[in-house]
Amino acid sequence: MAVLNIVKEEDNEEFLRKKSREVTEITPRILTLLDDMVETMRHANGCGLAAVQVGVLRRIVVIETDEGLFEFINPVIVKASGTQEGVEGCLSLPGKWGMTKRPACVTVRATGRDGKEFEVTGYDLLAKAMCHELDHLDGILYTDKVTRMLGADEVE
Repeated sequence: MAVLNIVKEEDNEEFLRKKSREVTEITPRILTLLDDMVETMRHANGCGLAAVQVGVLRRIVVIETDEGLFEFINPVIVKASGTQEGVEGCLSLPGKWGMTKRPACVTVRATGRDGKEFEVTGYDLLAKAMCHELDHLDGILYTDKVTRMLGADEVE
């Protein structure tokens, strides 16, 4: 496994705004990418990472919360309900934080590394992370949805 470079908005916002392509086959290269993304996310102390953030325009996301590690290939949101408002940041936008409104409950359907389709329903942080990372796959940054940017003194 390897720690990959994270694409930063300040260096390459145009790339982060590109739409990612569907994964058509789970190859050893895709499995290595998943492993490297998990290592990169953990190394950066993040809770989620999309492939576009490491320079790969594929619909792949990894998320890790207290509920466990989730690896999503070609994820789609199939259900969302409720509302939560909270602080959000991004590994591609270091030092920036903002308040966002996201669904409180989200169900995502995806393919796993084993090629089997599955669904995950997440609440609170997991729901927010799923929305945030899936937005990346369509070139959307959390700052597009921010209700108020926060100063460093406002973030714990």
